[in-house]
Amino acid sequence: MTTSSRLEVASATDPGVVRSFNEDSISIDSDLQLLVLADGMGGYKAGDVASAMATGLIVDDIKRKLGVVKSQAIPKSEQSSVESEVIKAAIEKANRAIYKTAEANNKYHGMGTTVVLALFHNNRVTIAHAGDSRLYRLRHGRFDLLTHDHSLLQEQVELGLISSEEAKVSHNRNLVTRALGVEPEIKVDLIEKNVLPGDVYLLCSDGLNDMVDDTDIELAVSELQSNLALAATQLIQMANDNGGHDNVSVLMAKVVNDIEEERSLSDRLFGWLKKF
Repeated sequence: MTTSSRLEVASATDPGVVRSFNEDSISIDSDLQLLVLADGMGGYKAGDVASAMATGLIVDDIKRKLGVVKSQAIPKSEQSSVESEVIKAAIEKANRAIYKTAEANNKYHGMGTTVVLALFHNNRVTIAHAGDSRLYRLRHGRFDLLTHDHSLLQEQVELGLISSEEAKVSHNRNLVTRALGVEPEIKVDLIEKNVLPGDVYLLCSDGLNDMVDDTDIELAVSELQSNLALAATQLIQMANDNGGHDNVSVLMAKVVNDIEEERSLSDRLFGWLKKF
């Protein structure tokens, strides 16, 4: 990010209505402008271990390696590719650690976790994910899903075996085809996008999009984008109001142009003074 823009962030997580414990894990590193979300699986005291390991190990590894990268004064033109490799390596390392832990401890056998993250840097964002946790972007009134679910359901839709409408009520919604900790190696999807002032990014576990239609998610994000904390809370509430069958977590980030924000604050102050 340049000095003319900054990141405003908010987060919320909840076990939902049905489950008594939360296997999701979220992490924000404001200095790095890094957001990470993981949705664990494997039952009580296993899924939460996997997701906590994922967020903790990934953030620590990226922080350490990017510190080394910055000390090497790498040209800006090469920074994006280097940062992408750092992210990919961090996720692969976390995958191996979770896999070895599950193999070594019978209590954790079969545990795994999805992951989705966003690293904001030099007016760009690098997105990485494995599993069915998602990342959406609101830009100029358009709401787009930037990630691609790694799930059995998504594969069935793409093969034409079921329709999108049938997918919404399928019992296979939670069967992922990629997850950290399940195999010794993990394939990570990496996406890089430009960033514009006013962009709003939403990272979420499937406990949100399984319970709330994308159109309703879009409406909430659009209407409440000026108050990210309220938006995050509202999205959680919507999922719970619709049944809350799963843990639900959201991370939100808005790209703020400081110059425009100062002008907006001045306009609001002037409007307030006019009342007197």
